[in-house]
Amino acid sequence: MLVLKFGGSSVATAENVKRVIEIVRDKIKEEPSLIVVASAFGGITNLLDKSGEKARSGSEEYKSFLATIETRHMTMIEGLFPFKNQGEIKASVKMILNELEDICFGIFLLQEMNRRVHDRLLSFGERLSGKIISEAFRLQGIPINYQDARELIITEENWERIQVDFSETQKRIDRQLKNASFPVYVPGFIASTRSGIPSTLGRGGSDYTAALLAAMTGSRALEIWTDVDGVMTADPALVESAMPLSKLSYSELMEMSHFGAKVIFPPSIQPVMKKNIPVWIKNTFHPEVPGTLIDADGTENGHPVKGLSHIEGIVLLTITGGGMVGVTGTAARLFSCLSQQNVNVIFITQASSEHSITLAVSQEDAEKATKAIENEFAAERKLGLIDRLLIENGLSIVALVGDKMKSSLGLSGKAFDALGKNGINIRAIAQGSTEKNVSFVVKENDVVKTLNVLHERFFLSPFKKVHLFMVGVGNVGSALLEQIQRQYSCLKKEYALEIKVMAVANSRLMAFDDSGIELGNWKKQLAAQGTPMNKELFVQKMKAMNLRNSIFVDNTASHSIALLYEKILKASISVVASNKIAASGSYSTYKKLNDTALSMKKKFLYETNVGAGLPVLKTIRDMRKSGDKIFRIQAVLSGSLNFIFNHFTGETPFSEIVKLAREEGYTEPDPRIDLSGQDVMRKILILARESGYPLEPDEVSVVPFLPEHLMKADSVEKFMEELEKQNNSLEKQRQKAEKNQKKLRYVAEFNRGKAQVGLQMVDPDQPYYQLDGKDNIVLIFSQRYDEQPLVIKGAGAGAAVTASGVFADIISIVNQ
Repeated sequence: MLVLKFGGSSVATAENVKRVIEIVRDKIKEEPSLIVVASAFGGITNLLDKSGEKARSGSEEYKSFLATIETRHMTMIEGLFPFKNQGEIKASVKMILNELEDICFGIFLLQEMNRRVHDRLLSFGERLSGKIISEAFRLQGIPINYQDARELIITEENWERIQVDFSETQKRIDRQLKNASFPVYVPGFIASTRSGIPSTLGRGGSDYTAALLAAMTGSRALEIWTDVDGVMTADPALVESAMPLSKLSYSELMEMSHFGAKVIFPPSIQPVMKKNIPVWIKNTFHPEVPGTLIDADGTENGHPVKGLSHIEGIVLLTITGGGMVGVTGTAARLFSCLSQQNVNVIFITQASSEHSITLAVSQEDAEKATKAIENEFAAERKLGLIDRLLIENGLSIVALVGDKMKSSLGLSGKAFDALGKNGINIRAIAQGSTEKNVSFVVKENDVVKTLNVLHERFFLSPFKKVHLFMVGVGNVGSALLEQIQRQYSCLKKEYALEIKVMAVANSRLMAFDDSGIELGNWKKQLAAQGTPMNKELFVQKMKAMNLRNSIFVDNTASHSIALLYEKILKASISVVASNKIAASGSYSTYKKLNDTALSMKKKFLYETNVGAGLPVLKTIRDMRKSGDKIFRIQAVLSGSLNFIFNHFTGETPFSEIVKLAREEGYTEPDPRIDLSGQDVMRKILILARESGYPLEPDEVSVVPFLPEHLMKADSVEKFMEELEKQNNSLEKQRQKAEKNQKKLRYVAEFNRGKAQVGLQMVDPDQPYYQLDGKDNIVLIFSQRYDEQPLVIKGAGAGAAVTASGVFADIISIVNQ
């Protein structure tokens, strides 16, 4: 014996029903003793419910719902039967529809609908679909035997809580199916009492029908056919990387289903679980896919977490008070009063101090639960023994599920860490005594992020996704986007890392894309889809997207953008900056940003602030972490100035070399930033701070080599004109250095708390004498590197190397 159950989506259209018929045809070849259970056509049960509600409220709008129901079924008949065969089946269906109309008219007249009437109303969905589907089987040459579920599945006459009469149901199934011809068709969901009054099996009723039939006929398996490829590791509508599971245990499925996995309703599994009958979850639309097998053993796949599920629309109710401590029966009273009001408690946690009990109920039950608790503990409230009931709305429960979780050390800690790093606040936590489930209550607007973070953390995702929000797409930004595009496939294939750029912005426009900016087409996308740049709105949108592993990348030199860092870090978004403003501003700002990043478990990285792509700051941090103490630093830190002075050989005027450096992108668009020494001052200041010295900007001495009035020119163009007048003076300095066998270098020095930058004539025996092109060099003197310094040397300017440094910071955050 084999039982096949097809859900509403599997029979939603005529084409879908034809698929079902072909699946059954193939199954009969391997198992002639076949029972087919099907739901109402997709969406019909909801329409029946709405028609009843409209009728109960006295609205004649119920008739339009009935008309829609009739149209759906007549359209289904026309799609499944040739014209010559439609008349008889339409007449039979019309008779059932007339009965439905009479029921609704009665509800409309009385403006009343109790549970008994409501069950009868909902039963029409399966009655109608059963009539049409069974006839369609026969038309296709499969002589299926229709058995009315109301004559097989018997329930107790308790309309408050429907329960199956297992003894009578077993007798009916044995009697009705003992000599029946197979295959058999049984409509799901519907049942009746011993006295023949129609009833239903409630939510997930068709699954329950199939499970009862499988258990009571001793079937070798139950197959539940739906619209997914099996039980998924998470809801694929919310977690893009969700994957089908090949195998689960009964208990794992029960846990996942209880917490919102929509493949099967939890109680439905009980009958087959008791008989140890395997259950297959398969896809009607991809019958070739193996699906998920559920049995007693589950699988040994090495992963402690099998999957994630969630329930939305949760309300937390917390009862607290000193009068609860040591008082027996408080919890019993709490749950008793809720049970009396038929409130389903989804989640429970209690403080070990007995000072509080927190429970979760659905939004629908919240008002009823609140009144029940307030009435039950009214006397204690008056005496001040119990505080006012704390009610929290807009929440969701997310559950980690897996049989092997009980043997996995630190699993909850890993979950807390991953959620904390992504700024997700856990309102409550509960773990079952079986340790097969750990449940978290989070804000409803965090549920998608929570699911994705946990799915990724526990290796259920094939890739780790990182989401970038980039401001500044000039030389460095453009180079970075090009590098990300070039490395995209390699990172995904070899490192299971997917980097998605969600937004780009320049000083004029900003563009966001929920599916990610197209890296090969970002310029056109920014121009076509961009809206006026508003830095505050940019941050708001970034926060509203609420994506896991988010990183804000600042490739500007903007002071106003740097002011946003603290707000961004407090939103649990890491910051990577080639912009030096924040790290070289006041020491209090520098410290606050680093402290904020630390407290939020995020990263504030600015490696490219000094040395472009050279690992200068990382080296200093590592030295200090290992216990070394830095005393002195000597450095040539401006690749731009080094480029200029290396080309200043007497053949070309100084002003022309500056113009060339500007055109090549070695200097800022305004070269005064480089020539003033302010840029180098910021770099040595950052180095001093990273070395552990709380220097302020005004404590760094800057020795200018150009007149002050020149630096205050009205525009860049005016400055370049005035710079030509300094060519002779600068040439004299160059000649003097050359005469003394020295070279001009712009040097930064830090020594035990004091710092200075300025143009120097350096001897041939000094390390920066032979510094080529745009190279930087940093000499670090410390306790361990006292006589001979640690030297870091390499290209210290240029868009490509700076972009690579920013890229390295991004990867560093991902790895951490």
